[in-house]
Amino acid sequence: MEVRRRSIAAAKPVHSKTIEEEETHAQLPLPLYIINALFFTLFFTVVYYLLSRWREKIRNSTPLHVVTLSEMVAIVAFVASCIYLLGFFGIDFVQSILRPSADVWASEDLEEEDSHVIIKDDSRNLPCGQALDCSHVMTLPQPQPQPQPLPSLIIDHDPNTLTFTTEEDEEMIKSVVDGTTPSYSLESKLGDCRRAAAIRREALQRSTGKSLHGLPLEGFDYGSILGQCCEMPVGYVQIPVGIAGPLLLDGREYSVPMATTEGCLVASANRGCKAIHLSGGATSVLLKDGMTRAPVVRFGSAKRAAELKLFLENPVNFDPLSMVFNKSSRFARLQAIKCAIAGKNLYLRFTCSTGDAMGMNMVSKGVQNVLDFLQAEFPDMDVIGISGNFCSDKKPAAVNWIEGRGKSVVCEAIIKGDVVRKVLKTNVDALVELNMLKNLTGSAMAGALGGFNAHASNIVTAVYIATGQDPAQNVESSHCITMMEAINDGKDLHVSVTMPSIEVGTVGGGTQLASQSACLNLLGVKGANKESPGANSRLLATIVAGSVLAGELSLMSALAAGQLVKSHMKYNRSSKDVTKASS
Repeated sequence: MEVRRRSIAAAKPVHSKTIEEEETHAQLPLPLYIINALFFTLFFTVVYYLLSRWREKIRNSTPLHVVTLSEMVAIVAFVASCIYLLGFFGIDFVQSILRPSADVWASEDLEEEDSHVIIKDDSRNLPCGQALDCSHVMTLPQPQPQPQPLPSLIIDHDPNTLTFTTEEDEEMIKSVVDGTTPSYSLESKLGDCRRAAAIRREALQRSTGKSLHGLPLEGFDYGSILGQCCEMPVGYVQIPVGIAGPLLLDGREYSVPMATTEGCLVASANRGCKAIHLSGGATSVLLKDGMTRAPVVRFGSAKRAAELKLFLENPVNFDPLSMVFNKSSRFARLQAIKCAIAGKNLYLRFTCSTGDAMGMNMVSKGVQNVLDFLQAEFPDMDVIGISGNFCSDKKPAAVNWIEGRGKSVVCEAIIKGDVVRKVLKTNVDALVELNMLKNLTGSAMAGALGGFNAHASNIVTAVYIATGQDPAQNVESSHCITMMEAINDGKDLHVSVTMPSIEVGTVGGGTQLASQSACLNLLGVKGANKESPGANSRLLATIVAGSVLAGELSLMSALAAGQLVKSHMKYNRSSKDVTKASS
């Protein structure tokens, strides 16, 4: 109704400016230019005061939400001056808010009569809270209601998915196909994320001539991914989730969710969990917890680059740098800075704790703060990029294998000899020999980097997808060396996995989606740990390592017993008769 009031008021003839000015000056106790000067002075004074107080609180690590009486007064003065300055070029605008014109009151009767029409027209659901297309509210209802067009039916090339659309949707689909309306802007234009996905999907099918039959559209909350998980969605992919376990780790049992389309994977991990459980469980140790980011900067000479390297590695300068870095977040805490020089280019590898978040964005903000700080001391420093691949993210790198990234975990277990024979269907000597020739010697022959294992990435990726982690980070998170050794006079087997760069989080990104959140809840690590920040993500890292241990144990046993092909033909192949299938 407010929109209609403004439109009605805008349609009226404008009164004489001279009359308005005379009325305004008659109502004000002081000349207008003095009042304007006072409000300008008040506005800039309180802004300066609040900014200075904010900077002082950040330096003293004082929570920003704790305000004093003087700050409350300043905030009220700031709001008041903003309201006045909004109408600076016409003070009648401010007065119209406090005292509506007679024409507005005169139009109330008309609005009350047609209010039910407006409410009916504006009853759409807007789950994503984006900008609303309220153009239909701007138009006054006609005295005679027009008949609504019958909805058209789009079968979406899928007999199980029926989507009813109006002529408005049909026009929007055509505009997307023609390129008039950008596909990425549908959510903001329509204000309905589910409707935007349906229109984008149909436009894609029409423009490409390809069917999306089989890709589901219904049953997903598209508002939950807006602006954080996925852009321009047209549906979602279904990945089955299996449960391996219980995994007995550090005295607690965990049912491990694994999202995968590879048959036999969950069954194999489940067998490894059984062997570990029957042998008394596994134990884990977390060695490091620190996410990294490494910008690259350039100087005019190698000498200047070396001067910055020495400056950063000087212990005297660490505390001032950490104070600047830690301003970026209440969880980010700088741990170390490692530098590498290449000619006149310098790579700065920052390592910091990030609480229960995986922490890439957090550490990036802290690094940016430090770079801004260093710019004053080294004005000739040219920042080439916030990431110079010395981090190293989503790529196999020796620096992660040696120095670690994220969580560094070691997990071990002692498997009894009778469990090796009865559950794993092999013997201790065969496992030890196979591990040496395959995981150690074979990987060395291949020039492997962090790949001294049987299939750690299989387990890591399945758990990552199920729990909302970044699947691309399985590259460095799967760095693992599997060790097996006969103990107790060769009767039992000691098995361990060492994983120096497990990158996980329990908040942010895909962890907040409903399905992934449910899997985290199953493991008891959903969300942030309020009592001990970072405890949930550290626990998740140990669960990943324990699951990899189970997977390594089972696959190596299948290889040693010659059961790999047989088990895959049983669990990873369709039983349908494909000889009768036509081309």
